[in-house]
Parts: sequence; structure tokens; C-alpha cells
Amino acid sequence: MVNFASLQISILLTNILKCNIIQVMNNNHSSKETAYRPRIVADSVSKAAKESPVIVLTGARQTGKSTLLNKDPHFSGWKYFSFDDLSLVAQANSDPSSIWEGFDRVILDEVQRVPAILSAIKRTVDKDRHLKKFILSGSANLLLMSRVTESLAGRALYFPLYPMTLAEIRETEMTDILKDLLDNVPLKPKVIKAPKENLFKLMSRGFMPPLLHISLPENVTRWWEGYIMTYLERDLRQLSQVESLVDFRNLMKAVALRSGQVINQTEIARDIKIGQATVYRYLNLLEATCLLVRIPAYSKSRTKRLIKSPKIYFLDPGLTSYLCGYYDEHSLKTAREAGSIFETFVLLHLSVLCELMVPKARIYYWRTVTGKEVDFVVEYGNKLLAIEVKLSSGISYGDSDNLRTFLAEHPKDCIGIIIYTGNEVRYLADKIVCLPISMLY
Repeated sequence: MVNFASLQISILLTNILKCNIIQVMNNNHSSKETAYRPRIVADSVSKAAKESPVIVLTGARQTGKSTLLNKDPHFSGWKYFSFDDLSLVAQANSDPSSIWEGFDRVILDEVQRVPAILSAIKRTVDKDRHLKKFILSGSANLLLMSRVTESLAGRALYFPLYPMTLAEIRETEMTDILKDLLDNVPLKPKVIKAPKENLFKLMSRGFMPPLLHISLPENVTRWWEGYIMTYLERDLRQLSQVESLVDFRNLMKAVALRSGQVINQTEIARDIKIGQATVYRYLNLLEATCLLVRIPAYSKSRTKRLIKSPKIYFLDPGLTSYLCGYYDEHSLKTAREAGSIFETFVLLHLSVLCELMVPKARIYYWRTVTGKEVDFVVEYGNKLLAIEVKLSSGISYGDSDNLRTFLAEHPKDCIGIIIYTGNEVRYLADKIVCLPISMLY
């Protein structure tokens, strides 16, 4: 049961943060620039809602879930309720079905605050799967909450909302490059004439929608500062008891410094001087609140994947950059972690592309006992795409060593690509091609 006093405090903190963000936006940009930018996932969610009685939309705080459900024309006919409203929380805990009485299509936002409502949704859906439609949204990964998966098993379809891609920011169509590569569509060597992006500026700012409307670097830093404060004070205390917010913040920094590395919980526990069991629980909380993603190891044997440690990433490179102490593009350019933060940037775009595929493609990494590693392996049915990420504008034949090793072990239905910051599509071997980062968006 949600502690009502804690909920009041947490909502107050979030409203303060929202007011600060709005003030910064008003100081920096015109109303035209604050207009809603369509999200790629909206069309898929809308189509799924026509067939499924329940849709679950999850994502980290400030990825734009409420904005999408309020402003996207796909959902203009839906009745929207948010459990930011304390009186609605009380109603949900006493008489939940009364909330959607008289409405056929209902959006319930911040549903993780009132998990008891899920049983009422289950009963409503079981009476008649076509009578009412629900979209449930929350800043916790509802797939990781046992009560959600138990109540909605066989009744719901799940969609994540990630931070914005550059295609969404630029309001252009998302590329089909991933699907083309997996379908063996041949790529011709060519020079890509794409606008030159300031990648270090983009990565140090991050891709949360409110950041689009902030121009001053110091205000970007203030935004991330407020974001983490609200996250620690609100989301964590709703989901679990955290003994020390200082320890949790230290763990976030330790994880950011290890972004893109194979996780070693013992090492993290030793470095920040907390118990290994606490590290395990805190990592699960970061994953449950959609800030952290674990990339499992790939092997031919599916059982072997389960016994290898995953790699860890924060999903927004701006959050990683902030936690590592790089508050602007200049400090990030010379940072030791710049390469891993660039990997995070690539992972964000790969994740969105994989989610758009039906069925969804899965992302792994690959590493041998001798230390040979491929950054990402995308698996789609029996097809594989091995991906190396290089923060460099020039690529040599030697940069394909690990990909050639992987392809030698997986010769069928596999292509290797190197994503880099240059502008030329060119081959390094028969099945290994260099792709400019701009082709991902």
C-alpha cells in the first residue's frame, strides 16, 4: 500500500521540478519550439490497442509518456486519468472500477502508484474483452512487478518509451537500416551527405524531451540535477525502502563509470563500501525504473547465455555523462568514458529500431574467454547482426578483427558492421561494412 504522506511529498517534489523545467523553457525558447514532437512508438501502440484490451506503456521518468498520451492525435478519443491526483489515488484504492464508469477507452497514468487497481482492470476485461480498452502507463517497468504480470497475463501487450531518437528530435522518418541489413539488402559503397552533428554536445545533453527546449549548458546540468533528486526522492521510495540515498547516488555514479562493461557486483560493492546484496537490490531498482538496461551475453547455446554476466548501460547518454562528471561537450571530448557513452548513444537508437520490428529483435553482446568482444549482437529469428561501435571518423582493416572472429564462428545468416562517425559506406571484407552513425537515424 502506498504511504499517503510520502506520496504527497513526492508529487510536490515532481511538481516543483516541472515548474523549474517550464521556467527554463520559457526563458530559452519560443512556443513554436515547445510544440509536441510525434513519437515513433505511437502508431504501434494505437494499432495494438485496437486488438488488445490492455496496453502497457513504460519508460523512465520524463521520457514523454504523459505528453504522448495527452497530445498525440492517435489517442484523442481516450479518457485520460493520472494518479498524480491524490483524490484519484484514494478513489482507486476504495472503488477502482468507478473511475472508468461511462468510458470505453481509458488511459491510466502513473499506475505503479496504485497496484491494487490491476485486479479491478482484470475483472473488467474478463467480463468482456471488447467492452473497454485500457492503456496503462508508468515510470516503473511494470513487466518487473510481479503483481502486474500476474494480473495481466494473457491480457496485455507491452511497449517501452525510450528517450528521444534523433529522428524524433529532427521530426524525420526513422530509418529501416536494421531490417534491411537483417534481410540482406545489399548496400552500395557511397558517401552519405548528412548534416554534420555535434555528437559530443548531443551526448552530454541527453535525449529526454524537456531538454529539447533548454539552450544554456548550465541549465542542462541543473535539469539533470533536479531529475536525479526527484528520482531518488520519489520513484525509489515508492518502489522500495532505500536505506541511504547517498549510497544509492554513489552506486549510480559507479555504474555510469562502468557503462558498457561486464557487470561486477563485488567490485562495485568494494569501491563504494556497501554490501553486495545491497548492490544487487539497487541495480534491480535502477532496472525497474527503466533507467538501466542489462545486455546479456550471446552464445550459440541459449543455456550458456544465462550463466554469463551481462553488460550494463544507462539508457540516456546524457545521464551517463552527468553522473561521470562531464557537464558539457568540451569535457566529454577528452573523457576516458567517451567511447562507452557513444556506445550508449548507439544502443538507444538500436533499441528503438529493434522494438519497431515484429517480432522484436533482441540485443546481446559477445565475448570470448580470450577477451575478443563484439559490442552488440542483434538477433532476429535465425539471423544475426554483429555490431562494433567506434568513436572515430576513420576506420582501418584492423578494426574489423573481432567481427571477423565472430563471423568465423557464425558463418551463416550473419553480417558484421562497424558504426563510426565518418560519412562513407565502405566494405572491409565480404560481409563486413562500415556505416556512418547518421544511418541509424
